[in-house]
Formats: sequence, C-alpha cells, structure tokens
Amino acid sequence: MARARPLLWSGTKPQTGREWASFAVFPASIPKPVRKGILLGRARVKRYLAGPTRPGSPAADGPALRLFIPVKTFSPALLGLCLLAAPVLNSCVTAKKYDDLSARQRADADGKAAAERQYRGATAELQKASDELAQLRLTQKRLVTDSAETGNAYRKTRSLYNELNGSYEKLLKNSNRELANKSSDYNKVAQDLARREAELGSLETTLQKSKADNDRLAVDLKTREARLTELTKALAEKDKAVDDLKARVSKALLSFNSSDLQVKLKDGKVYVSLSEQLLFKSGSTKVDPKGQEALKNLATVLQEQKDVNVVVEGHTDNVPIRSGTAGMTDNWDLSALRATEIARLLTTAGVAPERVTASGRGQYVPVAPNDSPQNKAMNRRTEIILTPKLSELFKILDSNSATPATGK
Repeated sequence: MARARPLLWSGTKPQTGREWASFAVFPASIPKPVRKGILLGRARVKRYLAGPTRPGSPAADGPALRLFIPVKTFSPALLGLCLLAAPVLNSCVTAKKYDDLSARQRADADGKAAAERQYRGATAELQKASDELAQLRLTQKRLVTDSAETGNAYRKTRSLYNELNGSYEKLLKNSNRELANKSSDYNKVAQDLARREAELGSLETTLQKSKADNDRLAVDLKTREARLTELTKALAEKDKAVDDLKARVSKALLSFNSSDLQVKLKDGKVYVSLSEQLLFKSGSTKVDPKGQEALKNLATVLQEQKDVNVVVEGHTDNVPIRSGTAGMTDNWDLSALRATEIARLLTTAGVAPERVTASGRGQYVPVAPNDSPQNKAMNRRTEIILTPKLSELFKILDSNSATPATGK
C-alpha cells in the first residue's frame, strides 16, 4: 500500500466563480461521516470519488480526498491542521472495492444521463402539453362564446317557434270554415274554367280556320304581287310606247304650222289636233291638199306602229249649218262626215281599216267657250287619238279580277 503524498493548489471553482484552495491526499481513506461532509471551522469538505484528480496530478491507487477551502477562510493554522489530519485519513482501499465504486460511479453517470434524457423528453412533452392546453383553452373560450350565441339564437328560435305554433293553431281552427268557403269558390272557378275551356276550343277551331284563310290569302297575295309587277311592267312599256309614238308623230308633222296642228299627251294617249283651216273649207267635208299631205305623213308613222289604234273625232262650234246643205241636218252630221272622210284617207294611205274608228262629236265637246271668233275657230277641229293596244293590260286586269272568285 503506497503512502499518500499531500498536494496543495488553489484555483477558481467553475460553478460559482469563487476562489478556492484545494488540498488532496493520495490515496484517501476517510470514515463514512467524513464522506457525507465535515465542517472544519468555516470550510466545507466535499468528497469526489474519481480517478486522477486533475491533469498532471500524481497517479493514485484509490480515490483522492479533496478539501476545498474558501480563500477568505484560509489561514496557516488551518493548513497545518489539514497537514496533521492527513496521516490519520490515510488508509488502504482494496482493488475490488475500488472497482465496485467505479462501477457504481459509472452506473450513476449512466443513470444521470438517462435521467437527463428523460428530463429533456419530459420537458418537451410538458411544453407540447402546455401548448395543447393553451389551444384547448382558446377552443374552450370560443366554444363558450359560441354556446352563448347558440343559446341566444335557440331562445329566439324557440320564441319564434312558439309564436308560429300559436299562429298555426289559430289557422288550424279557422281552416274548416275557410275550406268550406274555398270549396264553394273552387266549384265556381271549376265551372268558369270549364266554360273557358269550351270557349278556348271554339277559339282554337276559329284560329285554325283563320290560319287556313291566312295561308290562302298569303298565296293569293303573292299571286297578286306577281301580277301587279307584271302590270307595272306592262304600263311602263305602254308609257314608253306612247312617248315613242308622240315623238315619231311630232317628227313626221314637224313641217306644219303649230297653230294648225298640235301633238300632245293626255290620259296615256297621243292626241293629234288638226284645225279646220288645215283640213276643210267652211261647211265642206272634203280635205284640202295641204291637209291630205299631213294625213299621209301621219299614216306613214301609223303603218310602222301596228299595235296602235286610231280614233278620228270630228268637232264643230255651236253655229248651225246653213239650211239646204246636202245630206246634213246639223253639226253632228257635219262632224261625223268629216271624221269619216279623214278615216278613209288614212286607210287609203295604208292604215288597216280595222284599226281606225270614225266618230262625230258635234258641238258638244268644246275646248273653249263659243263666245268669240277665236274660240269658235279652236272648237272647229278634228282630233286623231292614237292609243296603244292594251290587250296585255286587259289580260292582266281580267286575271286579277278573276282571282277573288277563284279564291272563294
């Protein structure tokens, strides 16, 4: 068993930052009461069972005893006391006991590490549980608030339900009487509905008939529109033919004095008005040579216009003819004979007789009052009326007039 060598050093304890003087004896052997802690004066004795006490300390066969003495209480007398106590505390420790103590130390260290791990785990679990508890408290607070609102809403709903239930009871009590009244009204409505359905059926039949009539009228309208278009076209062609005829007649008679011969349009016809001075001597029915020349020029134009009808009208003033005039009783006879003479000259010049009509109008269609010699001279005239044949127009008009009869 080696004898202990005392060693003294000083330093700063890391846990508190206080300065300490440390005294150790290697190896150390102290009784049990000393291991639990002995107060030497004001010094606290603390026992550490470990290997070498610090780097650079001498090797030891057993645990070392360290006495930490605060610098404030350190004195030479206390140091001497410690040096005197060292031989007494020195003893021998067996290797087996040392190993047991080392194993216990390691087990304690392992238990401490496990306890620290459990502590950290428990701390984390505690923090998690605390967070969950805080969340649950917030949820509880919201639930309490929601419960209060729900309670208020429930009470309002309950009150409204009671009111509605009361109203329902009242309505239920009056339902039988109202039902009886409504039943009577329903019967009236049902009868009115049946009557209206019958009227509706009648209206439906009338509507179908009207629809058929409308369809037929629509077809007829299209037909009439087509015929109207055709008639408009025919009228336009007829107007063009009349204009062309007037232009041709005016050109053919251009050499004659306008006071004796006039060409004009009237009611869609060409009127060639010849004065008595150009054609006849007073009271005569024979055409003068100058008048015959005009009629021949007119006949030349009419030969080219084969679809033009010719009407010759004789007119006189209101002066009676002289008594004893052969073959004539009055102006009517005179106008008719003059018209016939002109018609004969036109046919002799080449106009087809079936196209020419002669008529005497006497004094009954004057163009001016017979109150002056000038007006009487205007009334003594012969009018040759040129009318384009309207057979196509008449066909169209006849077909239009026949359409309503066909539609019936």
